[in-house]
Amino acid sequence: MLTNPTVSKLYELHMSAMAAAFTQQMENPQFNELSFEDRFSLLVEAEWSSRKSNHLRRLVKKAGYAIPSACVEDISYHAGRQLDKGLILKLASCSYIENTNNVIVLGATGTGKTYLACALGIAANRKFYEVKYVRLPDLLVEIALARSDGTYRDVMKKYRKPRVLILDEWLLYPLKETEAKDLLEIIELRNQTASTIFCSQIDIPGWHEYLYDPTLADAICDRIKHNSYVITLKGESMRKLTATVD
Repeated sequence: MLTNPTVSKLYELHMSAMAAAFTQQMENPQFNELSFEDRFSLLVEAEWSSRKSNHLRRLVKKAGYAIPSACVEDISYHAGRQLDKGLILKLASCSYIENTNNVIVLGATGTGKTYLACALGIAANRKFYEVKYVRLPDLLVEIALARSDGTYRDVMKKYRKPRVLILDEWLLYPLKETEAKDLLEIIELRNQTASTIFCSQIDIPGWHEYLYDPTLADAICDRIKHNSYVITLKGESMRKLTATVD
């Protein structure tokens, strides 16, 4: 009998989904009614789907999302948010990534900026784009440490590579000169080659005050705002609206 040796070989080849599907076919007489081509197609489909699903899980895990369960299907469009569903669906299609456009998500604390950004990131993962999520304060600390231990270029390469970079908590506080220059370096490395999603409480005209001096501010903002979709979230805090009382 070839059944057990075949299954063992499939597992040895790391084709566990095909092995399970093959075992199912051998145990279910109904599959005998199908042609060899149809049965083989089902086996390949099982393995292909499993590998795609595993790839997606790895991409989501590697991205490091603050909200890994976020998805565009669960975004709330209640009237108070003034959220353009057509724009969100367009961004979820990921055409902005192919065109190396950016996305700017603005809104007060609690309005759902992080959730929206993570949902768009996961939509990109579903199309098998690499995404990286990071809070800007954490990124600046990482860069500062990298400069001191000699890994500065490695860190810059790390943040240049992803097709989508989510910079959350963008400009929470005024930056020092070195921080603004490091930020300009990353923005320049990604300019017209990859997409970045910026989440900020500060409206775009106010960014200049947080970017150390007018020259650096102009250089950074010029590379961002002219190539970006802008989403402004309105209304009450989503935490308040979704809170439950025991």
